[in-house]
Amino acid sequence: MRKNGTPQIPTFIKWAGGKSQLLEQFDKFFPKEIDYYIEPFLGSGAVFFYIKRKYNPKKVLLGDINEELINAFLVVRDNVEELIKLLKIHKGNHNKDYYYEIRAQDTTALNNIEQASRFIYLNKTCFNGLYRVNSKGKFNVPIGSYKNPSILQEDILREASKLLQGADIRVLDFRDLTKIDVDKAFIYFDPPYYPLSKTSSFTSYTKYDFLEKEQKELADVFKTLDIKGCKLMLSNSDTALIHELYSQYENKGFLNVVHAKRMISCIGTGRGPINEVVVLNY
Repeated sequence: MRKNGTPQIPTFIKWAGGKSQLLEQFDKFFPKEIDYYIEPFLGSGAVFFYIKRKYNPKKVLLGDINEELINAFLVVRDNVEELIKLLKIHKGNHNKDYYYEIRAQDTTALNNIEQASRFIYLNKTCFNGLYRVNSKGKFNVPIGSYKNPSILQEDILREASKLLQGADIRVLDFRDLTKIDVDKAFIYFDPPYYPLSKTSSFTSYTKYDFLEKEQKELADVFKTLDIKGCKLMLSNSDTALIHELYSQYENKGFLNVVHAKRMISCIGTGRGPINEVVVLNY
């Protein structure tokens, strides 16, 4: 439970741009009813877990292009007890040498549960909980300086598993949404944000970049799904490009500003509250 008595959102991984801190601000933007929920940039899953608890949609599609992330969610849904057993082993062996030994593993030699336990272990012990890969798709983040990293959170994993039951979880490119059944869906987009500056750019959550071209393609998908009658909500950075791409919604009063605390700089003075935008089509 949180300090205010509300249930903790059972996010079992750290993720850049995670939305747990913004859920109270987001609540006023959500539709009154949600029967079909789609989230193509899953990340930590914070928004899904909130939506699931509040609205209990009959149909859920969760996707992301990051295959390791999707595998972890599938394993938490389907094999949570076996996952917990492996995370206990990681927790008991954790040190610097062990971290780099696990990081160097060939994931193709591991089964799905072993891959998920490795993914969560590295996520909880690497620098800043960062997920970064090189051009070959290999995880390359150094170890973090944690005294007691939260490698194993059994209650959170079991609660997440319960909430994920019945959800369709798959590797998904946001462009695929124009090709599948989205009738009467509420779709929340949380893409890699367009950078506030050249030095703040970080888009390598997979071996694929998410730059201006992809932002424009996403805006086109947003508009296509709008025409199809979906209810849409999108988060992004408060930048000129994003305002330009979604100007037709801003002109209707459907672009809103929220305030988030982000670690956007390696310099302490560069960290603090920043504006983010929420685009709606309703």
